Order: sequence, then structure tokens, then C-alpha cells
Amino acid sequence: MEEELAPHDTETVNAEETVSSPPELPSPQEDTLYNNAEEADVGFSASCLTTAELQQHWRAVKQEFRSVKLLFDIPDARIRELTMSKYVVYQIVVIRSGSYDCERVAIERRYSDFLHLHQELLLDFCEEMEDIVMPRKKMTGNFSEENIAERRVALRDYLTQLYSLRFVRKSQAFQAFFTHQELKDAYNLLRGGRFSRALEGLQKVLVLQEKLSHNPTLLIPTLCAILVCQRDLEDFDAAFQTGRRALPTVRRYELRQYQGPLLEALVDLGYSLELPVAQLQDELTRVRDSPYGQVSQVSLKELVVQEFV
Repeated sequence: MEEELAPHDTETVNAEETVSSPPELPSPQEDTLYNNAEEADVGFSASCLTTAELQQHWRAVKQEFRSVKLLFDIPDARIRELTMSKYVVYQIVVIRSGSYDCERVAIERRYSDFLHLHQELLLDFCEEMEDIVMPRKKMTGNFSEENIAERRVALRDYLTQLYSLRFVRKSQAFQAFFTHQELKDAYNLLRGGRFSRALEGLQKVLVLQEKLSHNPTLLIPTLCAILVCQRDLEDFDAAFQTGRRALPTVRRYELRQYQGPLLEALVDLGYSLELPVAQLQDELTRVRDSPYGQVSQVSLKELVVQEFV
């Protein structure tokens, strides 16, 4: 039996101070930030909102600037034997601390994946990582229960140390370690028309991206791929809600390659659901008539399948 990690074995990473609860009304500095934040929906007007609605909207805007503390756990490992090779696969769980996290998705990585991550990070952060030690591979006994249990703890602590370094946790290499393989598999399934399995993988990745990423634009390709799967599975309501979730970020950060295709998909879904889409249709027309209209001539599905080609 492998040694199970006791609750106190999992360390909390205090990467940044948690932002205190927002005041009932924003301060002058916060008011400036609030006024500069682009609104989430077409036709949003602060003058038409009540005080309570303004407070709620401000909290949503400010939430983007909150630090997320994460815990890393490696609760299990298994030995995988192939025809010509044998290796250990470690199960990794990323947990959001501070509140009950009901979305604890797990991924699996080999020791070689950890080693590849370490080598990539050293290329950019060699000096900053001088105190970070990658757990070494033993010459013998790598498949004994005792050594696997020790390695689980060591690799968990290694991820915790990496995450404590702000420049590392925001790096592409660190975030790709948790999502790249799952994204590649999901897009291959999507291109093969296996939408149910692709959707399952994409939703798993989305949970990880929400926990790990400080950049909301990184979620947009995943959300658009989820919409495509949901639409092809004829779950039009879920697809419409996914698109509405992605649209504010696409607008705010002017992701022109996604704006036209996403609006077109939302308009078509709205018609199928018999929803009012006049504002979305007007916005789509403005996008197509803009100097950047040619950027958005492909369909959302065509745009999505180009990922990981």
C-alpha cells in the first residue's frame, strides 16, 4: 500500500497577499479602475444601475485582480508497463484554497514530464531558480512502493516551490505542463468528430486554466472549442451560454480573430433558441464592416480546428 498524504502534508502557497473585501463603494483609485474597465454586455450603462448593482459589478471587475492561492497534491501513482518500457505515472490534483473546491480535476504526468518542465524553466529563469531542486531519479528501486511514495511527496513539494515564484507560475511553460497534453488530445478528438469525449477533455482543461491562469484571454480558445462541441452535440442552450461567457473577454481585449466567428455562432444559436439577438446581429455587422472585418471571415469551427495542428 502506498503512503497516503495526511491533510497537513499539503502546503498552502501564499504567493501574494489576498485582496481584502471591496468596500461598499469604490475609492477614487478604484473608481478610476472601474471606469476604465470595459463593460461585459452591449448597452451597459452605469447610470441605469442601482447602487447594489454597481457594487455587484465592481466586485466582479475587482475579482480579476485577486490572487488565487493553490495547493498541489499527488495523492496517487501507478506503474504503467508497455511492450518495451515501464514507468511510473503520477496523479496531480490542483486545488484552490480558501474555500471548498468542488472541481478537483486530476491529470497524470511521468517523471520525464517534470524533468522537461524543469529544463524549460531553467532556460528562462536559471538564476532565479538556483534554490529550486528537481527531485533526482534513483538508479535502482524506482518501482518500489516506498520510493514511489517518497517521489510523490518530493514532486508535490517541487510544484509548490515553483508556484511560489511569481515569474514561474505565470510562465507559459509552467501552465502548459498542466494542460498541453490534454488540450492536444481534446483537439484531436474534436477534429475526428468525437465531440463527447473532446468536450469532456476541454471542460477538464478549462477548470485547470481558470485556476492557474492570470490571463483571461488564455481561456478563449478553450471556451470556443467547448461551444463548437456543444453545438455539434445539439446542446444549443449550453453552447449559447458558453459563447456569452467568452464574449466579454473577446470584446475587452479586442481578440479580433474570435470576435466575428463567435458573434456569428451566437446569432445562429440565438435564432435556433428563439432568443432576441438584434444587438448581437448589429455588433456582428459592425465587426464585418470594420477595417478588420476580413480577419473574422472564417467560421468558429474552422478557427478552432486550426489549434494544435
